[in-house]
Amino acid sequence: MPAGSTQTNSNISWLKPDQVESMRDAAHGGRHGLRDEALVTVLYDTGLRRAELAAVDRDMLDLNEGELRIPASIQKDYPNENTPSPATFELDRGGNLRTVRALQAYLNERENSSSALFESQKADRMTGKGVNDVVKRLAERAGISPYTYDGRGGPTDVSAHTLRHSVAWRMLRAEDGNTLYDVRNRLRHATIVTTERKYDHFD
Repeated sequence: MPAGSTQTNSNISWLKPDQVESMRDAAHGGRHGLRDEALVTVLYDTGLRRAELAAVDRDMLDLNEGELRIPASIQKDYPNENTPSPATFELDRGGNLRTVRALQAYLNERENSSSALFESQKADRMTGKGVNDVVKRLAERAGISPYTYDGRGGPTDVSAHTLRHSVAWRMLRAEDGNTLYDVRNRLRHATIVTTERKYDHFD
């Protein structure tokens, strides 16, 4: 390992923006195209964990302001002595993800009155596993080969958490002006040390 480098998590995989676009396109080859495109887009924009996204309600979304507000109660590790603060995500900060448009198209076609942002075919609310299943299905359909520190993986290696890692890659490599601290704030890591350990090689 080169002098001055930090230990990385060797199991991290990530996608580049064009690969995520391919997954969004692939969503429309299925029965729930608008829902699945919106789901992948929100994960890739916000870096939410699968269980967090499953718990999001529609009234946490403000499309007029382009914001998603999530309470502490649906964030990882709640409740404990380090309960996270409520978080507000400015959607599509870079102006090229079309997050609000994807969400609006999906919500316009919905007939279900469920409070959940993402409902499943069999229930009022998708589970974390259901969210992950959508991501994996679209990766398979699009033939995505994720990047890893050891080379390239296959479609079956893509998960919802891959999109979380992909947020860090996009912010540090495809967008201007972001630092590891910006990534830490977007992904809501407890400390900057976690961000550095995972993504120092992206910077």
